[in-house]
Amino acid sequence: QQGIGRPSVYHAVVVIFLEFFAWGLLTTPMLKVLHETFPQHTFLMNGLIQGVKGFLSFLSAPLIGALSDVWGRKSFLLVTVFFTCVPIPLMRISPWWYFAMISVSGVFSVTFSVIFAYVADITQEHERSTAYGLVSATFAASLVTSPAIGAYLSASKGDNLVVLVATVVAVLDICFILLAVPESLPEKIRPASWGAPISWQQADPFASLKKVGKDSTVLLICITVFLSYLPEAGQYSSFFLYLRQIIGFSPVSIAAFIAVVGILSIIAQTVFLSILMRSIGNKNTVLLGLGFQMLQLTWYGFGSQPWMMWAAGAVAAMSSITFPAISALVSRNAEPDQQGVVQGIITGIRGLCNGLGPALYGFIFFLFHVELNELAPVQSSDTTMQDPSDESAIIPGPPFLFGACAVLLAFLVALFIPEHSKASCTRKQSNSISSAQSNNPDRGSDEDIEPLLQDSSVGLALKKEDLNQNPCTEL
Repeated sequence: QQGIGRPSVYHAVVVIFLEFFAWGLLTTPMLKVLHETFPQHTFLMNGLIQGVKGFLSFLSAPLIGALSDVWGRKSFLLVTVFFTCVPIPLMRISPWWYFAMISVSGVFSVTFSVIFAYVADITQEHERSTAYGLVSATFAASLVTSPAIGAYLSASKGDNLVVLVATVVAVLDICFILLAVPESLPEKIRPASWGAPISWQQADPFASLKKVGKDSTVLLICITVFLSYLPEAGQYSSFFLYLRQIIGFSPVSIAAFIAVVGILSIIAQTVFLSILMRSIGNKNTVLLGLGFQMLQLTWYGFGSQPWMMWAAGAVAAMSSITFPAISALVSRNAEPDQQGVVQGIITGIRGLCNGLGPALYGFIFFLFHVELNELAPVQSSDTTMQDPSDESAIIPGPPFLFGACAVLLAFLVALFIPEHSKASCTRKQSNSISSAQSNNPDRGSDEDIEPLLQDSSVGLALKKEDLNQNPCTEL
């Protein structure tokens, strides 16, 4: 078997870290190249580029996942990382080809899907959430460190060195997959030939979305995810450009902003999230996260000074608890044999938002005439690129206010999500019945139930007591 050692989570962690570390290094140079390549309608073009990339990823993810189930994970890790990193050296060779390749590379920008499948192959079910958390934390750590390193190299040595280092890191990642990563899919599972058929149902990106309306609770959760993640995806695509050109952040300030917000987000998701889940419950934690997200987006929309962005960034870190809380709520409200299906639905909706969000934000910037007329000075801390006579100067960030309205709708929808679904309550009741029967093996189920049905006063008293202790009883 090719590779070093047995397949492990650490192989997946190294692949993810190197890929996103390479792209994180390019945060500062990419902002300059984007404005130089598209001096007119910069935000619109950025939204279209990222939107096309995200939508292509949404369309291709199920197909690549199905093919990796047949042909193995290692070959598709190699393909996804290679084509995702191909645009990096083109930044200095030909910016037009660079942005064109970024859009097209969306077809293969699904490394996370293959990595999660790799991890699933080599872990037991009870270990999987911890392994996924390690992969996600590695992704966050790479983006916390690399923009700051890229900004430092850009300021001291120039952008050419940054692009060279990012290219070397990407090549190192490809070599690591080729030489060190062993195949995780067992040989006996894979077919003997490469001609094994793939059904359309496996490759249909909308298959998971078609199941949304079958359960009212899942439908409410999915609407909440769509309305809250759509502005989040758009924000990720344009916010650093917005900070650089509209608010006047220097490259070093942007790198520091990413690092600080990233560290605060990790603290919020590891420390505060567990405390809130225990003290106020799943649903209220989701509502609290949505409330922080509304405040953050409103602050981004009206903020015009750097200190306002820093304050809103701290709020953004607290809003990062929303999606983990929603995932826990989904897991709690789904049957054990439906966990994968429901989580797949949520992932599909997030993938769709990754395509729609950036394009929507770019279009709203275009509608409100938020344009970049010149490149902001590197050391500027309070320069704004907007003409004071322009109507958009009243609202510096219109898309962020639109996002706040979308999150408000998500908050209203989330109010109707039940804290306990019938499925989860049925499981609890069946477990309690089973334990009661095991504790009283000599008494049949009919003997246990009949006296309570005959004596209504006893039944009502017990029911009131159960309602005080367990809200599931009324279901």
